[in-house]
Formats: sequence, C-alpha cells, structure tokens
Amino acid sequence: MAPERLVVVGGVAAGMSAASRARRINPELEVIVLEKGEHISYGTCGLTYLVSGVVPRAEDLLVYSPEFFREKRGIDVRTSHEVVELLPGQKQVVVKRGSDYAGLHYDKLVLATGGAPAMVIPGSDATCVFDCNSLARAVALRRFIEERRPKKGVVIGGGYIGLEAAEALRAWQMEVTLLERGITLLDNLEPEIERCVRSTLASHGVRVHTEAPVSALVARPGGGVNVLSGGGQAVEADVVVLATGLEPRVGLAAEAGIAIGPTGAIAVDERMQTNSASIYAAGDCTETHHLVTGRPAYVPLGTTANKQGRVAGENAAGGRATFPGIVGTLVTKVFDLEIAKTGLSVAEAQQEGFQAQAAHVESISRARYLAGKPLHAKLIFEQETGRLLGAQLAGEEGAARRVDIVATALTARLRLDEFVHLDLGYAPPFGPVYDPLLIAAWEGLQKIGRRR
Repeated sequence: MAPERLVVVGGVAAGMSAASRARRINPELEVIVLEKGEHISYGTCGLTYLVSGVVPRAEDLLVYSPEFFREKRGIDVRTSHEVVELLPGQKQVVVKRGSDYAGLHYDKLVLATGGAPAMVIPGSDATCVFDCNSLARAVALRRFIEERRPKKGVVIGGGYIGLEAAEALRAWQMEVTLLERGITLLDNLEPEIERCVRSTLASHGVRVHTEAPVSALVARPGGGVNVLSGGGQAVEADVVVLATGLEPRVGLAAEAGIAIGPTGAIAVDERMQTNSASIYAAGDCTETHHLVTGRPAYVPLGTTANKQGRVAGENAAGGRATFPGIVGTLVTKVFDLEIAKTGLSVAEAQQEGFQAQAAHVESISRARYLAGKPLHAKLIFEQETGRLLGAQLAGEEGAARRVDIVATALTARLRLDEFVHLDLGYAPPFGPVYDPLLIAAWEGLQKIGRRR
C-alpha cells in the first residue's frame, strides 16, 4: 500500500517548517514541496541587509538547500514547480514546470503561498524598479546598484522594510527619499516614537514625506523614472524600491472554494486547518487570531510564519498541535535607532472599542554613569481596568529587548497594577534601577487614579 502523501505549496518559512515537522511526526509520510522559485529556506528578513552589503553574499542567507532536504530529511523538494490550480474534489494540484502541466495527487495539503506586494503602481515594470520580497529580487537590486551606481534612490512605503531599504540605499551613498502614503511611518506609530524615527532618518540624510501616495512612475529619457506623488510632484529616481507592504496570495485558495477571512487572508482555525478537512494553510497567506482584540488579524512576519508552518505540518501528519495567536510584536533597526512595538496603538485601541489611555516616559537605557542612552517608552492601556493593550519603544539600545516583556504581559492579559510589580532583572550595564517600562506603568496608574 502506498504511503500517505503530503503536498506543501511554497518552500520558504512556513512551507519548509510544515514539511520538516510533518516528516518528524510521521516518518512514513511522503512529503513533497512545490516551490515556484529557484530558492527555498532562506532568511527573508535579511534581504535588505544583502542589498546594503552588510550581508556580503546571497549564499549567506540560504539556510538549507533542496539537496539537504532530499538527502538528509527525505523530503522531495521541487523548485521551479508552480501550482496553478487546486482541485480539492479530486485531491489534486495542477503543477506547471516550464511549458508542461501535470496533476499531482495529495492526501493532505498545506498552502504556504506567502504574500505579494500590496499595490501595483503604473510604471513599476521599469528596469530600475525593484522590491525585496524574494531572494532573487534582492540579488537583482544589489547587482543593479553595483553595476549602475545610481545616485538618487526613492523608497515607496514607510513600513519596516521601507525603513530598512532606505538605510540600505544610503549605504551606497545615494540621495534617498522615502514616500509613505499614510499619516505615520510604521503604521500607527505613536507621535513620540515617530519623532525619534524621523529625527534619525533626517540625521542620516533620508528625506521623508508622509501623506504622499504615489500615482505613477514615468520613465525619464536619460534613464531612471520620475516618481509622481500627491499633488503632482515628481521626485527623480535612478532606482526605486517598492516597500508598499504585503497582501496575502489567496488566488489559488479562493478559486478552489477555500474560505477567505475578513482580513482578506485564508481563514484557518487554531490547528491551521481551512474549511476543507484535508487542507491546511500557514504563513503570509493566512490570517491569525489577535490575542488583544480577540479578532482575526493579518500580520505577515517570519516568526509567525514559522510557528504556523510547524503547527500545520504536525496536524497534516496526524498530530494535534495548536497556534493560539499573536499580539503583533515588531522590532526593527534604522541606522543607530532600535524601534519596537507590540499590541495596539492608541488609535488602534480606540478603533477596537477600548477606552484607551497611554503613558509615555523618556528615560535611559542603562545607568547614567555607564553612558546610558535616551530611551522612549510608551504603554497603552484600558482606562477602566488598567489592562495593558500595547507598547512602543525607541532608543539606540534597550528597546528591542524590552518589548518582549510587554509582549509576554499582553499574552498573559496583565493589568498595570500587576505589571508594575514584575521582578525584572537589573544591573547597571543593562538598565537603570527603575526600568523605563515600570516607570511608564507607574505613570499609567496615576492617570487612571490607581495607587502605586
């Protein structure tokens, strides 16, 4: 009797995590991974650092090769194999390789189709326009910069990829302009934190324009493009990086009758199962449960993708794993500034129906006599109960590690009066005797009329 077959569509974070976990849970399972690109299992979060040159070679981002999975783990990885149709009624996928099409049977299926650029801008097919959504595209951007030596760069999008891309272009001594269509950078960044980000970008020569939606990219006679933004203004660019965010790739799933959730991503339960009993989904194509709001959310991050993939693979192989959800934690570094956020901003909390309050403090990262650096910390909480709803931090050091404390507190649904008594580690090289987070919690308790 032939072994049961698991087919995984997509071979990056979620897909390879699913395949690897399934193989470990059920060694008798036949596992096939279909990846439309040339590369699998690479460090997506390092792509901007490859562009800047901090990561010297593309090979440095490759975690494992297809040969490793075939020979060491018994997983049949097939690159340059694009799934173009799902046939759930027949338990088949239609696979395109070159000009050939073939059907492939599955017993269980995991969809890890990832995300695609969130918007298409007219003129974005110009040869000087790139994104950093795949290893191949990042390699092409790095090669273009090395060969053409562009002098003017434009980044479209002010999320964490956009900020990192701006730094990467500055590393090549370009004039850099960043255009963000929204009101703030990093999507609902608090004013005190955004001021730190804008100041850092300005001090490193990056011009930032918010509320500047891009309408088109128009080719210039001498090469490059004019980037047309709000009000008909044109910014000259020799190279453009699209960092407009991601939207879930759900075309295959939707056409096959797989349910799409309110966020526009594939709807899954805590076992990463879709509305089809034999089909699971994980990673940037799926939505997840937000532990603060209690509702579905779309937060495409590598950490979430790997965890979801692991759960999907285990259950597809007959296990019983669950993924409870996220609190939306994000950290990034722009030049010498750490930026960290978790949970909800004040605006997001109010949109969700919370009576939100906030406490902001400017403290120091470690003892002043050990050259502590300024650190901004802002806690968001519910007025009536004091329940923590979110946090944002910025500083040259200490922001990234502290946000994890709040992420843990959000997961545990702690209130300010509980959070303020956390027994956090202290030594002068690592923080002041009163941690900035606890100072912010004390300030918050005063705001809602609670005693310290």
